[in-house]
Amino acid sequence: TAVDAALMVIDAANGVEPQTRRLLQVCRARGTPILTFVNKMDREVQDPMTVMDEIERELGMAVVPFTWPVGMGKLFHGVYDRREDRMRVFSPGEDKAGGDDEILAGLNNLEAAKRFGAEYEQAKGEIELVAGATPEFNRELFLAGKQTPMFFGSAINNFGVQEVLDALVDLAPAPADRTAMQRVVHPEEKKFSGVVFKIQANMDPAHRDRIAFLRVASGEFTRGMKLKVVRSGKELRPNTVVSFMSQRRELLDTAFAGDIIGIPNHGVLQLGDTLTEGEALQFTGLPFFAPEMFRAVEVADPLRTKQLRAGLTQLGEEGAIQVFRPIAGSLLLLGAVGQLQFEVVAHRLEHEYGVKARIMASNFNLARWVTCDDPNELKKFMDANAHRVALDAVDAPTLLVDHSATLRAVEQQWPKIKFHALREHAGLVFQAKM
Repeated sequence: TAVDAALMVIDAANGVEPQTRRLLQVCRARGTPILTFVNKMDREVQDPMTVMDEIERELGMAVVPFTWPVGMGKLFHGVYDRREDRMRVFSPGEDKAGGDDEILAGLNNLEAAKRFGAEYEQAKGEIELVAGATPEFNRELFLAGKQTPMFFGSAINNFGVQEVLDALVDLAPAPADRTAMQRVVHPEEKKFSGVVFKIQANMDPAHRDRIAFLRVASGEFTRGMKLKVVRSGKELRPNTVVSFMSQRRELLDTAFAGDIIGIPNHGVLQLGDTLTEGEALQFTGLPFFAPEMFRAVEVADPLRTKQLRAGLTQLGEEGAIQVFRPIAGSLLLLGAVGQLQFEVVAHRLEHEYGVKARIMASNFNLARWVTCDDPNELKKFMDANAHRVALDAVDAPTLLVDHSATLRAVEQQWPKIKFHALREHAGLVFQAKM
């Protein structure tokens, strides 16, 4: 919903990880162009040919290397830019700018060959092989999400990043049409429309603020203009709209299609809300993935239960975690795709909301949102499975199971029920299983 193109960052040691596959499936389903950055080349990693092959095999996209590494790990000397026919020489340092790097022109550079020896000769051979074995870059295939330019580097050293930024400027498409439930919205339309794709709490800990991030889909935003929150019908006149660059904020007077703006939110806006000048539109496309890890959560001090629920509600709105309320049981369940999410949530609950929470093991390992064309059949299903059905943040019923074999058994037992691994926030559920 918020992007016109995506940057996929691959850990060169670990390759394509499960969460990457999941996000990229959504990008490919929507035809979102993808650029690929292979990170941590200054560590002990897989060779670039293996990484390239894995990306093509796992994600089903043709890969076109725009840069190529010269060496790896302790022998990482830099990257060769195939488009510019030059090598950027690696030097470690988190604070250096890309313009400080040494540049050596040409693939047949005698100085580079002398300085970097065997690693340069190997890279030169690989570059020549890649030139003959990989397809030419095709902008139409890139824009359709079927081909990805690939870059190598070390992000922590700000190395190899400039080539990616240059490519984003050159290749990323202009703001595209956006699909609403009622019609297709064109960016060049005069009337303003936009969608809230993220809500972030406590960006300024001193003020406990909440910011709703909105992507402008069409028209022009001007500070103080009258807007309608389509979901609630409420009127909004944002006067302190901001843009963000890292931790820096700037007040905005105007914004146009494709811009991201931040609106201070005091409970009026929710994730997925559409704002217009009056037209009843509802944008789609905010995906929630079925979690693969679950933990039960309870508050250490029962007097802080209200704060726990408020904190989890806000963190759930951000997408930091998914919160489920079992229809039979009092403990809340947290769902995530990785262990780190639970640790982050526990830390933020304690330091931002003053709640010390206990995160405990759960018997559940899989979730599927459930729908049915027959409301009576859905009620029968929920009653029969009350011990493993929960409601998520928007009260969508969700089946929680311990194993994929259990899920298959339930699917066979209830053929009229549809099980979904992906849910759209606006109450829409993708039909495809993933």
